[in-house]
Amino acid sequence: MTAETTAKTVTLEMLYGAPRWHEVRWRGLTDAAHPAWQCAFRPFFVLTVLAAIALMLLWVAFLTLGLPLPLGAASGPFAWHAHELLLGMGGAAAAGFAMTAAAEFTETPEYTAQPQQRLVVLWLAARLAFWCSGFALPLLLLSGVLQLAFLGYLAALLWPRFWGDAGRRHMSFIWSLALLMLGCAGFYVQAARGAYAVPWLHGLLAAFLVLIVVALSRISMSMVNAALEDIDARDDEGEPLHYLARPPRRNLAMLCIGLWGAAQALEWPGSVGGWLALAASAAVFNLMGDWHVGRALLRRWALLLYGCYALMAAGFALIGLAKLGWLAAPQTAGVHLLTAGSFSLIIFTVMVIAGYTHSGLKRDRRPWVLWAAGGIVTAAVLRVLAYWVAPLLLQGISGLLWAASFAAMAWHMLPVWLAGRVDGRWGGHGVLDEFTDDALRLAAQAAQGKGAGAS
Repeated sequence: MTAETTAKTVTLEMLYGAPRWHEVRWRGLTDAAHPAWQCAFRPFFVLTVLAAIALMLLWVAFLTLGLPLPLGAASGPFAWHAHELLLGMGGAAAAGFAMTAAAEFTETPEYTAQPQQRLVVLWLAARLAFWCSGFALPLLLLSGVLQLAFLGYLAALLWPRFWGDAGRRHMSFIWSLALLMLGCAGFYVQAARGAYAVPWLHGLLAAFLVLIVVALSRISMSMVNAALEDIDARDDEGEPLHYLARPPRRNLAMLCIGLWGAAQALEWPGSVGGWLALAASAAVFNLMGDWHVGRALLRRWALLLYGCYALMAAGFALIGLAKLGWLAAPQTAGVHLLTAGSFSLIIFTVMVIAGYTHSGLKRDRRPWVLWAAGGIVTAAVLRVLAYWVAPLLLQGISGLLWAASFAAMAWHMLPVWLAGRVDGRWGGHGVLDEFTDDALRLAAQAAQGKGAGAS
């Protein structure tokens, strides 16, 4: 494809824009040839954002209006709320990201529609089964089997790619999924025994946070170095600055988070959990030290990713202070800073970055992203403040604001994931080399020059 023909079919405005709702082809949505299945992130990011909105609105209705939800989920409505946001919303996001990353990181073909569709069916069946899991023990067991089948099948799809990759550099994704399966199994075993199973959901949260650290170490290498390149940052000797996610700091953070999760799930003494939470907070703050690269950190994508770690460190600090009795608040205040804040913000940010890039679109010049991300952070802060001030009011406002942030994502990005690429390609390729800003400007100028000459 030459620059001239590129200019006729793709423009900067198209690459900085996105497909609109009228471009979505609704017919044949389940057909493997539909754009929704051309890359694994598409169907799962759609499920993620729709689940986020629906689950939070249902929860706000339960809290403020007394809507009896769920009808029969095991361990009651509060376990339902945490379980579905983690394994429902979070599970879909993890599947979309991991399958897309596996193809990109290992330079292997993208997954076809068939395994994606199988995973979607398992995800939907697991949601339905868990909602009904409180009615009878067989339904609870079925729910656990389906949820573990979803995670297990995902791991089975990823394993050959990561194991066969040179140096097996990305096997940490598999180990993180194994932790998720362990936490999931622990929850269902406790629920089947009729015991209080929520501590295992906290352990499951820790497993997700470990996966987040693994994922951010890869994403940050791209985003932070791109920010450094954009401002032409250089060291004292005039050499270009480079950001490196150092494994020792990352491994320490994952170890401390994992130990805190074990303390929660196994219900170790409160003081142990408190000190481990403070250790996790210190380890994440230490990890953030790698990011201090000057004003490049203030660039949009670097700052959003950095904010995910900041909320994570603050959440663990709040948990530790509360568990040790140094703060007059329950540890769930810090847990909400981890879930409504860090966990949600990283899912949002990664879906924006990957959702645009792997659709062949450039990801800048969209002001709604910062407004929606700010809404998530504000919602998390309000949810924490609700432990001290106007609980019901702030919980309702927090939930609605959080849902509105993901609704903004749905409005802007569902057409991107359900319509074809603007460059006419199929798959999850990033913005192609011939579509750089300079190349398209030169092509446009050349086309204009030829047009003027012909006239």
